[in-house]
Amino acid sequence: MYIEQINSPQDLKKLPVADLQVVSDEIRTIILEKVSKYGGHVGPDLGAVDAIVALHYVFDSPVDQIVFDVSHQAFAHKIITGRRDAFINNRVSEYTAPKESPHDFFIMGHTSPSISMCCGLARGRDLKQEKNNVIAFIGDGALSGGEAFEGLDNVYQIGTNMIIVVNDNQWAIAENHGGIYSNLRKLRESDGKCECNYFKALDLDYMYVADGNDVEALVKAFRSVKDIDHPIVVHINTQKGKGYLPAIENEEKFHYSVPFDLKTGLPLKDPDRFESYSTLTGKYLIDEMKKNPELIAITSATPMVIGFTPDLRKEAGAQFVDVGIAEEDAVAFASGLAKRGVRPVYGVYGTFLQRSFDQLSEDLCMQNNPAVILVYLTGVYGIPDQSHQCFFDIIELSDIPNMVYLAPVCKEEYFAMLEWSIAQREHPVAIRVPSHGVKSIPDYLPQTDYSDLNRFRMMKKGSQVAIIAVGTFYQLGEAVVKALKDKSGVDATLINPRYLTGVDEKMLDELKSDHKLVITLEDGITEGGYGEKIAGYYGPMDMKVVNYGFKKEFVDQYKPSELIAATGLTDVQIADDIIKYLAK
Repeated sequence: MYIEQINSPQDLKKLPVADLQVVSDEIRTIILEKVSKYGGHVGPDLGAVDAIVALHYVFDSPVDQIVFDVSHQAFAHKIITGRRDAFINNRVSEYTAPKESPHDFFIMGHTSPSISMCCGLARGRDLKQEKNNVIAFIGDGALSGGEAFEGLDNVYQIGTNMIIVVNDNQWAIAENHGGIYSNLRKLRESDGKCECNYFKALDLDYMYVADGNDVEALVKAFRSVKDIDHPIVVHINTQKGKGYLPAIENEEKFHYSVPFDLKTGLPLKDPDRFESYSTLTGKYLIDEMKKNPELIAITSATPMVIGFTPDLRKEAGAQFVDVGIAEEDAVAFASGLAKRGVRPVYGVYGTFLQRSFDQLSEDLCMQNNPAVILVYLTGVYGIPDQSHQCFFDIIELSDIPNMVYLAPVCKEEYFAMLEWSIAQREHPVAIRVPSHGVKSIPDYLPQTDYSDLNRFRMMKKGSQVAIIAVGTFYQLGEAVVKALKDKSGVDATLINPRYLTGVDEKMLDELKSDHKLVITLEDGITEGGYGEKIAGYYGPMDMKVVNYGFKKEFVDQYKPSELIAATGLTDVQIADDIIKYLAK
């Protein structure tokens, strides 16, 4: 095998061009063996292999700077740049990471920043009077992100060497939407000759490669633009999932996959055996749409976050809208719909919602329009990668005026909150969807009206210690109450706060009569988090408050159970702390 002899781009350059397709095929084999065993992105990487091989064959990384957007396309890059064994054994991040290699320039997990970052690299190069190529590699729907347009608009001003490789595989996670992709289709169909050209309209030079999986054609194209003295877009037409039939036949399913059988493409564990809030929400919304033609579901390129499979998207018709990788647009769009009297529900992963803070504040909450936002995969049980983690959503959402941020503790409460939030017309409402699996409390009778804001629910009345357990960490609160009782005999109060955007002053005042310690548990950052609202309220009083949550830091490649224990957030650790506090 060639690939066993390639530990750097310099090793790759020793091969004749005619052998590079074999190298690509070997890299695909490595990728498939790794992702089938451990899970991960599949289709994006298989389709990008040939272009990455050609880039490293022609350019001189790391002197020539290649920036991948989104870097989940960059598996071949990692393999070529000396991380083959670590990649095979799942010891490196899925995303580019400067701490791993000098061939990586940024931690790149979110979509659309590559062109802007490359503008910075190119302008810095020119100011320092240095010489090298700067290459942005962008694809997987990233052009629909507003930052990508802003970057392209800035490229013109650079005016010197900058190469933008548009990896056009016709997909984001699901199918692409919007006018940009209509134009890309016309360019593909015209062999790049369509008079209407998005990139030329921005006054950029343009080149089209019809077969972006032909390594020799790519080498020829890249050689022709190496050391170019002005910006150019190299538009390459690739196939997502190249080389693996199941990934070609089901691009959406194999954008990212859990471990699967390599021969059949079937998951090793049947995901349909387990309930998820995504699938339950999709079924709920599609049923509600049949009753209410003014209910509309919105996604920003992640339709499965709210359970909208291709079949449900087809069934919903005009009542489902995918705005592309454009969270800012999604929030403002939802606000406009709500202003018109429509009932919008926007489902989004918490890590991506971060991109829309200004729209949440100015375009939605300042207008006080009653849109609904469902926030998924937050906290420690979300995505355990530093570029995708979301410990920050409580800080982000809970202090915006007019926003009501709800944190259900179980399936029954989640759907009661969802039903109310869609029906009410007074507030923008966000719901922090539990991220540690679907927990049902069959005898739990949630209220149906949440319009009397910031009213906590006391789940168990005790004394001395009150534990306020937020959303996902409610079950941890139950476990702490039990551990404390078993260890010390203390019968603690357990409170479900439900609202993250305010405090129940009446209940907090009542606790002062027979409690001396309040513990808050939140699956988020403590600094600036929900617990500090409780601590702030009790500040002038004698009540002692201790906030439990996570440190303000970026955590990479962690296991939830290990991070929880390392942070002192197990039930036993917290119970032991409480006993010490009570003894003082």
